[in-house]
Amino acid sequence: MELNKENMRKIRKLILFTALLIVVLWKYEEVLEVLGYVGHLIFPFLLGGAIAFVLNVPMNFIERHLFTEKVRKNKVADKLARPVSLLSVLCIVVGVLGIVIFGVVPQLVNTFGNLGQSITQFIPHAQAWGKEVFHGNKEVVELINSVQFDWDKIVETLIDFLKNGAGNMLNSTLTAAKSIISGVSTFVIAFVFAIYILLQKKKLGIQAKKVLFAFVRRGRAEAVVEVSSLTYSTFSSFLTGQCLEAVILGSMFVLAMTIFRLPYALLVGIFIAFTALIPIFGAFLGCAVGAFLIFMVDPMKALMFIVLFLVLQQIEGNLIYPHVVGNSVGLPSIWVLAAVTVGGNIMGIVGMLVFIPLLSVFYTIFREFVYLHLKKQHIKQVTATKIEEYTEEEIAAIEGKEMNRTE
Repeated sequence: MELNKENMRKIRKLILFTALLIVVLWKYEEVLEVLGYVGHLIFPFLLGGAIAFVLNVPMNFIERHLFTEKVRKNKVADKLARPVSLLSVLCIVVGVLGIVIFGVVPQLVNTFGNLGQSITQFIPHAQAWGKEVFHGNKEVVELINSVQFDWDKIVETLIDFLKNGAGNMLNSTLTAAKSIISGVSTFVIAFVFAIYILLQKKKLGIQAKKVLFAFVRRGRAEAVVEVSSLTYSTFSSFLTGQCLEAVILGSMFVLAMTIFRLPYALLVGIFIAFTALIPIFGAFLGCAVGAFLIFMVDPMKALMFIVLFLVLQQIEGNLIYPHVVGNSVGLPSIWVLAAVTVGGNIMGIVGMLVFIPLLSVFYTIFREFVYLHLKKQHIKQVTATKIEEYTEEEIAAIEGKEMNRTE
C-alpha cells in the first residue's frame, strides 16, 4: 500500500477509531454515565422534536387544504399559512383535551365506581358457582371462601402504596414538588422548542441540507436526504392512518354497545381505541378486558360482546383498515408481525409502534439495493421456475439512461 495522502488519512482515522473504541471498552461505566447525563440534558429537545413530528402531520394537512396554491399566490396569505395552520392544530388539541377532561373523565369516574359494585356483587355468585363445581375438594372450597373483595380497602391500599412504596419521588412533599416542577418545565421547554421547529421548519430544513452538503460527499448527502424523506413519509402515513383507524374502531364499539345496551360502553370503547394503536394484538387485548368486565355483570352479555367484537373486527379489517391505513407502510404481513414482536420485546408498546415504520424504511431501502444489484447482473425478473434476463437492447437503453443521469 502506497503511503500517499489519501491512505495516510485513512490510517489516521483507523487509529483514532481504535483508540476511542479501547477507551469506551475500558471505561464503559464512565462512558455510560456521561451518555446518561447528556441524554438527560437533551431529553427536552428530543421530546420537542417528537411533539413537532406528531403536530406536523395535521398541520401539513390543514396547510395543504386550507391554503392552496391559488391562495398562496397572495403574499400575505403565504406568510400567514404556517402560523394559522399551527394555531388551528393547537385549538383542535385543546378542544380534544377539553372534551376528554370535562366530558369523558366524569363518565369514566362513574363507570369505575359502578365497576367496584359489579365486582362486589360478582364475587358471591362466583363463590357459589365454585362451591357447586368443587364441592368434593375441601381445599379448593376453603380457598374460594377466603376470597373477599373490598373496593374501599383496595383504594386505600393503592393510596398507601403511592405514598410509601412508589419510590423516592413520593417520599416527601418537597421531592414530589421538585419532580412536578421538573416535569412541567421539561414539557414547557419541549413544547416551545416544538413550536419553534414548526414555525421555522422550512428554514431549518434548508440549513440542515447546507450543513450536510458542506461536510459530506454529494452522493452520500443525496442518499441521506432521500432516506430522511422516505422515513418521514412512512412514519407520518403510519401515524395518521393508525390514529384515525383507532378512533373509528373505538367509536364503532361505543355506538354498537350503546345500541345493544351492553355495560361499560364508553370505557370499553376508549380502551379498545387506545389498544388498537398496537398493531395485530392491540384490539384483542381490548376485547379480553372488555369481555371480562362485562362478564362480571352478565355472562350472556359478555358472549354478545365477543360476537360483536368479531363482527366489528371483520368490518374494520376488510373495509375500514384497507381504505384508512391501506399499504401506508408498504410492509408484508409477516414482517409486520416480526416488527411488532421485536419492538415489543425491546421497547414495549412504544417499540411496537416505532418498529413497523422503521422496518418499512429498511425494507424499502434493501429492496432498492436488491433490484439495483439484479439490474447490474442483467437480471430482469426472478420467478419460481425461471430467471428472465434483459435483452441487449434493454441493457443498452439502461446504460444510456445511467450515463445521462451521471452527466
